[in-house]
Amino acid sequence: MNARVLVAMNEDTLATDEPSGMAASVLDSLLRVRPQDSAESDRPSGLMIGELLAIIDDGATPMVTLPDAPDRALPALSLVDLHGGHIGRRVALLFEAGEGRRPVVIGVLRGQGVWSEETRPSQVELDIDGQRMVVAARERLVLRCGKASITLTKEGKVLIEGSYVSSRSTGVNRVKGGSIQLN
Repeated sequence: MNARVLVAMNEDTLATDEPSGMAASVLDSLLRVRPQDSAESDRPSGLMIGELLAIIDDGATPMVTLPDAPDRALPALSLVDLHGGHIGRRVALLFEAGEGRRPVVIGVLRGQGVWSEETRPSQVELDIDGQRMVVAARERLVLRCGKASITLTKEGKVLIEGSYVSSRSTGVNRVKGGSIQLN
């Protein structure tokens, strides 16, 4: 090793020298990495397999879980194009600068995803631009709170259910339909 070392020998003396004697031992102790003394042992090494939970920010940020923390989602970077069909699939991950909190998706594993076809959730699209929020579903969209619910179906039905339903308007409150049934 050919390096210059600046080591404080005591309050009065500084040694700048080729690594030798006391300076070399101090340099060795500074450069030596012991797993018990550093976070190096906590860093993920090699390829890890996680699960793609969601894609947020207009498709820019994948959210993934790691095998050792399946209940915590982390934002990730991605080297591959990801879309809604990949949600629930296993993904190959590496980590930026070896940081366990900075995953990078490098691929989607082929084959069956984490969910079977029977348990796979339907795709829901969100469009949020600060002025409005659009939630879209393929078959049915249900908003539920306790005993109250509003259901929208792909056939065009709007079902409002609750123990008390109130409709108020400061202007005209119009009820219009092919036929209207009261009680």
